[in-house]
Amino acid sequence: MTKIRVFLVEDDEDWRRGLSAYVTKEADMEVIGTAANAADARTLAPALNPNVILMDIMLVDSMEGIALTAEISALCEAKIIMLSSLTEKQVIFDAFKAGAVNYLVKSDFGAIPGAIREAYRESSPIDAQVAEQIREEFRRLKQLEQEYEAKKLKDLITPAEIQVLSMIDQGYTQTQIADKFVISIRTVKNHVSHILKKLPGRSSKEAAKKAKDMGLF
Repeated sequence: MTKIRVFLVEDDEDWRRGLSAYVTKEADMEVIGTAANAADARTLAPALNPNVILMDIMLVDSMEGIALTAEISALCEAKIIMLSSLTEKQVIFDAFKAGAVNYLVKSDFGAIPGAIREAYRESSPIDAQVAEQIREEFRRLKQLEQEYEAKKLKDLITPAEIQVLSMIDQGYTQTQIADKFVISIRTVKNHVSHILKKLPGRSSKEAAKKAKDMGLF
């Protein structure tokens, strides 16, 4: 039987010893090496060529495991599973951005063998709780992006143009807008022309919808 070659990066000696024994008990796995710090991990992991690496995020009281994951991912083809007691969304998000294929909370040690097998088969399903944390982080980033884009547009579009967009969204014609604000139809057309340069679209209605979706009115 071809065994899954596992490498451990863990600075806590007791946890490292216990985890090594726990993984070794699996008939289809072998622990081919361990590292207690980032320097040893950088040297040993590429040389030993493991299939899967169990990576502790906290190394010597800092989240060095995340940066180390990015480094080792560039040096070898091992699949990296993050192990941590941290559950903050940003930490989880950063771990996956660094190249991790899964993220397990240390207290859920019973899931480790299965996660190793899934990583080895390149079919890692992300832990359900972690997946929800990632979705929340994506939603937060999307909201920030929308707020940033809206602010940029608010800085570009004049109050008069926003009023025109709001009227267009409500279904008013350009003539009706001119009558309501007691301005010429040419002035309304100029507003619309300027708006379409700032909010690209095939029509003023599309521009109005985009402005509304972004919360400009």
